[in-house]
Amino acid sequence: MVSGASLGFIAKFIQKPMNYLFMMRVALHQLVVSGNKEENLRKVLEKIDSFDADLHVFPEYLMGTKDGNVTRELVYSFGEPLEGEFASKILSKSEEYGIGVVFSMYLKDNNGVSNAAVLVVNGKVSAVYRKIHLFDAYGYRESDVFERGNEVATAPLKGFTIGLAVCFDLRFPELFRAMMLRGANLFIVPSAWYKGPHKVDQWKSLTSARAHENVSFLVAVDQTGNHFAGHSLVATPMGHILVDLGEAERSLLVDIDPTEVSQAREKIPIDKLLRLDLYREWIKEGK
Repeated sequence: MVSGASLGFIAKFIQKPMNYLFMMRVALHQLVVSGNKEENLRKVLEKIDSFDADLHVFPEYLMGTKDGNVTRELVYSFGEPLEGEFASKILSKSEEYGIGVVFSMYLKDNNGVSNAAVLVVNGKVSAVYRKIHLFDAYGYRESDVFERGNEVATAPLKGFTIGLAVCFDLRFPELFRAMMLRGANLFIVPSAWYKGPHKVDQWKSLTSARAHENVSFLVAVDQTGNHFAGHSLVATPMGHILVDLGEAERSLLVDIDPTEVSQAREKIPIDKLLRLDLYREWIKEGK
């Protein structure tokens, strides 16, 4: 079931399907993010207030950019620890409504600043993912700005096991396979996918492939506006793009069912057919 809303529409009381108790209602929030961190946080909190969902998902670079770019100076200025105001206010909303939220932040700690995706549930941090594959492509150099992550992040929520990734990670199927092997059946991917030739085609191909090759749902929420492509989407375990938000700044409610994953995996038992023994040998030989 899919329910849509444009900016400012209040979607608190959209009717839920009869089997809602066995499903997860996900709110995709495709935003134009400004260079004002406080304004961006205010927009996030308003969205959570306005949409009745089990899980809210927001884009990458959520704290802000400088005309679509992130610089070391900006992220060290905007960056905060998990105990800072940005995360704390989102945690408070999560606790108030008893919901999950996936948001991105410039996560500052003793090692520097990471480009992080955070899952909070019922006011508590459930998973923190620091982006592993930094965007050193198309002339960009995220590795000059952020510290690189090195750990997979998964956590349970309402019949699913969520695996977190961020934007450019979509080009690395190994990460998604590792999450699937740890039980993930729903990938959440906050993104800031830059516009450019063939970029929307690449986005749709990569998201649907990562979903289908792991027989899992995938929710990818992108920024939109002058610099970013939009087209936030949900891909199903069979690789079908269930919804696509286009380029407008908007939010959408989508109901997904974990039994759809189990039914698809009965038809395509990828986890049982993997030959990890062979893959390990091939990787050793290739070094």
